Amino acid sequence: MPSTLPAVAAPDRPAADASASALGLTRLGMPRLDMVDALRGLVIALMVLDHVRDYFHWQAFVFSPTDLAKTTPLLFATRWVTHLCAPSFVLLAGVSIFLQQAGGAYPRPAQSWFLLTRGLWLIALELTVIVFGFNFVWPFLFLQVIWAIGIGMVAMAALIWLPRTAVLALGIAVVAGHGLLAGFDAGRWGALAPLWTLAMRPGAVPGIEGFVAYPALPWVGILCLGYGLGPLFLLDAPRRRRVIAVVALAMLAAFAILRAGTGFGDPSPWQRQADPLFDAMAFVNVSKYPPSLLYALVTLGLSLLLMVALEHGSGWLRRVLLAFGRTPLFTYLLHIYLVHGLALLIGVASGIPATVFVGILGNAGRIAESGWGVSLPVVFGLWLGVLAALYPLSRWFAGVKARRRDRWLSYL
Repeated sequence: MPSTLPAVAAPDRPAADASASALGLTRLGMPRLDMVDALRGLVIALMVLDHVRDYFHWQAFVFSPTDLAKTTPLLFATRWVTHLCAPSFVLLAGVSIFLQQAGGAYPRPAQSWFLLTRGLWLIALELTVIVFGFNFVWPFLFLQVIWAIGIGMVAMAALIWLPRTAVLALGIAVVAGHGLLAGFDAGRWGALAPLWTLAMRPGAVPGIEGFVAYPALPWVGILCLGYGLGPLFLLDAPRRRRVIAVVALAMLAAFAILRAGTGFGDPSPWQRQADPLFDAMAFVNVSKYPPSLLYALVTLGLSLLLMVALEHGSGWLRRVLLAFGRTPLFTYLLHIYLVHGLALLIGVASGIPATVFVGILGNAGRIAESGWGVSLPVVFGLWLGVLAALYPLSRWFAGVKARRRDRWLSYL
């Protein structure tokens, strides 16, 4: 998940500086927006649920939880709600880049350099620390959300030199139009064909063990969209909530119209089901790999509405979400090893060989055949236990980041 970027300025943008001044911002940078951190914290908690289900649920490696022929409504909902995670993280990464410009601490060349180096750092983490945590075997190629954000930051190192409206238009064009290229045959590229997998189509890269889960281009489009929508977050609080809610409802309305009436925007058209509940499930069962236009509309629309709602939150839940949301990369790295390690320990204690939990990404059938797994209610209990274990560590690191301004902290 994207952590907060260091405050960076575009000193030649007086309008943005004026808006920042109205919010009490200074040349030392922009204070964090709780609504952004709360949403980021919520989707981190949902992401943990998804990965706990992956490693513990007895059907996780048997069939897809969104396969309407095999799933149950509760299992479908458990998986579907976690669809909010990746697009929210990527969108908020774009928003954060814009807010750091408005905060005003460094000239644009310094921000460009930071985005380049941090993007490369995230890609390096994905290729090493993160994939090992998921797989307990290395080397193995597993490119997912951190890779996508890293590539997005590398791209934004150049794109921040363009007008914001141009970046917004690019984001809209990519999110809305990349699906039109789905039928392109990259085979004629020969040795360069793997570039198409990295950019547009999930799958394996010839000669490399592993696979690309998040092809970069569609996710870079969502990051550009977040950057382009950045000025909404400089509005005064009441107007900000109203405008973001309108944008969210417009996204959801566009999703409903396109899904119900045109068949455009997703490679799998809505197919009516005999059961009304399964019919509703089919309506929202859109494609994530790669993220279709309809997937982006419904997930981002819901996430933005949740962001508005979370701004009014209080009490212990708000504290937990803010702790996670202010330490996203730190919490992300911790949870991978905690969830996978816990599955290995409990599995071994129950008689499952440790080797079953090693190299899972390359041999999912082995864990399915071992008889490992628990019911969905137990998964929920384990999820809450993992969140409880993560919270004090995330809260501690959030305090460190609040007290200190060391440059290296910007990379975590």
